[in-house]
Amino acid sequence: MKLATLKDGTRDGTLAVVSRDLARAVKADAIAPTLQAALDDWDYCAPLLAELAAALEAGRAPHAFDFDPAQCMAPLPRAPGLADGSAYLAHAELIFAARGREPPPSLRREPLMYQGCSAPLLGPCDPIPLADEALGADLEAEIAVITGDVPAGADREAAAAAIRLFVLMNDISLRELTDADLASGFGFFHSKPPSSFSPVAVTPEEFGEAWDGRRVHGALRITVNDELLGEPDAGKDMHFDFPRLVAHAARTRPLPAGMIVGSGTVSNRDRRRGAGCLLERRAAEILANGEARTPYLRFGDRVRIELRDAAGRSVFGAIDQAVARSA
Repeated sequence: MKLATLKDGTRDGTLAVVSRDLARAVKADAIAPTLQAALDDWDYCAPLLAELAAALEAGRAPHAFDFDPAQCMAPLPRAPGLADGSAYLAHAELIFAARGREPPPSLRREPLMYQGCSAPLLGPCDPIPLADEALGADLEAEIAVITGDVPAGADREAAAAAIRLFVLMNDISLRELTDADLASGFGFFHSKPPSSFSPVAVTPEEFGEAWDGRRVHGALRITVNDELLGEPDAGKDMHFDFPRLVAHAARTRPLPAGMIVGSGTVSNRDRRRGAGCLLERRAAEILANGEARTPYLRFGDRVRIELRDAAGRSVFGAIDQAVARSA
């Protein structure tokens, strides 16, 4: 099942069911007005949404219409929380190496995680707002899960059972503000503006065998101005799987339905797969040539992130957005 939130002039949009080929959609507001409302009452709403999805696939859904990603908000425009992890050690190790530092031993034992901006979140075609190119705007291609209610102290099995949906996420980062944030001792804040998300959120069964209950397998294709940045495989080299990340987020606090938990930049040890963010490419350039040559994002640059299945079909639709000057 694929779910989207359509722009309707409100902050939370209108819930819609989308066909598997991303061609058609139908409003689902008679079942739940918003995705958050559906998550709050998932056991009741999910079967009804699945019935509507089956009708849409069969061509029997009344009032179906052509699906347009440009008319989508983020699947959850206002999430109750967003926790972003760092599940791919290849990413962290490359950055540490470029800075001439050894990663801490704890890196392999506990996932890094920060609490990010959860509202408002950007839709797949919304501009990336940037006040100044000197801030070092970067993209970070990730997969994230959206949970149901997770009790504090939940183990991995309980965390796995609470995963409701998956989304693509562009964790937009302002690299020139990162060091100041970290130096404060309180972690990321100003360097992490709102992230953007894929047109649709999908339930686990949409992946078929590509979802093994722990990881999503498949390559994310990431381009900047139509130039390939990378095609890292999300299922490879993921040291901390999604149940582990959710359980880590819930270690000392309950997670409300609608919590978004991100994987961190998808990254592979095989550097022929390219990079999941500009910082990775710059780090590789520093190690190879002694200096970074790739610039961060500039006004007018276009970022595209997409995951296709083994048959070449787009799973989430694409995040496809341009950098625009903000006030």
